[in-house]
Amino acid sequence: MSSNFLHSTRDHKFILKEWLDLEQILATERFAGGYSVDDMDFILDNALKGAREMIAPTCEDSDKIGCRYENDKVITPPSMREAYYFIQNNGLCTSNYDPQDSSAVPLCVLWSWLEYLIGANPSLSTLYLACGGAAGLIEDFGNDYLKSTFLPKMYSGEWAGTMDLTEPSAGSELANLATRALPTDEPGVYKIKGTKCFISGGEQDITENIIHLTLARIEGGARGTAGISLFVVPKYLSDESGNLGRFNDVTCGGIEHKLGLKGNPTCIVNFGEDNNCIGYLLGEVPGEDGIGQGLMQMFNMMNEERLMTGLSATALAAVAYNNAADYARQRIQGKATTNPKGGQVAIINHEDIRRSLLMQKAYIEAFRAMVISTFYLVDIKNHHGDKEVVKKAKDRIEINTPLVKAFCSDFALECISSALQVYGGYGFSEEYPCAELYRDARIYPIWEGTNYIQSMDLVGRKMTMKKGQVFGDWLAEIKAFAGNTQDNSVFAADFAILNKYINVYDEIQVILNTWRAESREDLVKVFATRLLHATGKLFGAKLLLEMALIAQVKCNELGTDHYDYPFYSGKVASARFYLRNILPDLAATLEIVKNADTSAVSIDERALGVII
Repeated sequence: MSSNFLHSTRDHKFILKEWLDLEQILATERFAGGYSVDDMDFILDNALKGAREMIAPTCEDSDKIGCRYENDKVITPPSMREAYYFIQNNGLCTSNYDPQDSSAVPLCVLWSWLEYLIGANPSLSTLYLACGGAAGLIEDFGNDYLKSTFLPKMYSGEWAGTMDLTEPSAGSELANLATRALPTDEPGVYKIKGTKCFISGGEQDITENIIHLTLARIEGGARGTAGISLFVVPKYLSDESGNLGRFNDVTCGGIEHKLGLKGNPTCIVNFGEDNNCIGYLLGEVPGEDGIGQGLMQMFNMMNEERLMTGLSATALAAVAYNNAADYARQRIQGKATTNPKGGQVAIINHEDIRRSLLMQKAYIEAFRAMVISTFYLVDIKNHHGDKEVVKKAKDRIEINTPLVKAFCSDFALECISSALQVYGGYGFSEEYPCAELYRDARIYPIWEGTNYIQSMDLVGRKMTMKKGQVFGDWLAEIKAFAGNTQDNSVFAADFAILNKYINVYDEIQVILNTWRAESREDLVKVFATRLLHATGKLFGAKLLLEMALIAQVKCNELGTDHYDYPFYSGKVASARFYLRNILPDLAATLEIVKNADTSAVSIDERALGVII
């Protein structure tokens, strides 16, 4: 797999230097006097070099060797340790979350280069990505003791962090959470007892300590999700000097044997089997009503993890696409339609191969634009000085997050499948990269809340926030862009298509609002996934066309002989293909929604599956 890591910095440079107003972020107090926009070339080029030379060679070990579970311990492939510390020691991940680190970059830059690192070895990524989010929660909600004890070594990557939500009996239904927190004589310190499952990096042999951010219910806490609190539960406690102290009764009960990401230890974690596990409460002790802050706190981390999931899916789809395009240029088979009497040609000359590759390219550029522009909004939320600008960014992030997570991860699989198809029979072979990429990427629609949960979050909650104003403003921004056509005669047909399907989308929304008015929650739920997909396709069309306008200006300036002309003309082609071949799916969605078919819920349950 290492020799098959193919990626480029070119699209990220376009996004950061030509499309987004990165100067707005770099001029904030947090980043002022640091990097310039021109520094992005050097930064991205070096990150890609590190991904190619240091991370990608570990990918084959991750998949072929995988993780082993022996005597309550997890043994990771040996090569992953050096790669992990290369990332952390070179400031490529967790240190960027340290508010005191003057060399940190904005998140939109960080997550641009993380696409390369994740694409180079997605199994390794789970061991360093969660640490930044976990440290951020301690930074935001921890007391001085927790910050001084845990943050220095988490920011350096010496200690890893995890997010521990899921339980064997509580899956996505956190209201059923059974892990308990029992008060001790020391304020803020609790005995933790319970079991979590599917915990990425829950046990490993790379870092000397693992800091588990763990949801638990304090004794006497309110029922349901309201009574949940969040705790810092280290594998090893620390002494007064910040060095490792005693073992904290946190053990690994086993690892999952998975379809993909085999180098990522996905663990069962047991807390307090010997009744000797200490956890430190984050935030306030629940009041008399028993209501805790845990779920609110955890979702600070969870929402970034959802953006990370969309980016990870994008990363793997991009590597698959780049490999498929490279293979298609080399594989000689069949004759060109335009010259049937000529010799055989590379398959990239065949019409359906070109359609498949352009479909992948268009989707991936839409995914990437969604992800990086949303992290750009997070940067504005975190650092901009204007409260109104911050409020607008927060509202946009609310809508974008389920789209980035679910739309990107669902359709990235379609892209990887199409890349595999380009190889023909070879694609199904493990000797070629797409088989592993498909296996690894299959987790992303499940991770961090399944994509149906994301659909219900969008349709059931985000679209109705503040009586629909948040979503209405989000949609109005797309409509305002689509209506601004006076200076875009070259793209007149493209804007006409976009406006046509905005009208189609409006019809879908009218029907959805009618269902809500009629309390037809069953219809909202049965169509939620398709409504999210339709929303994502509309959003992607707007972003691609926005970038195409910039790219066309560059095409005109450079001329066809310029070395960079193919990149810019390719951006225009991506937008036009997407508008004409992907966006029309909204018409089918409208017809389906109009039919309001309830067969899925009305079918006799006994008719589903094999009847014995």
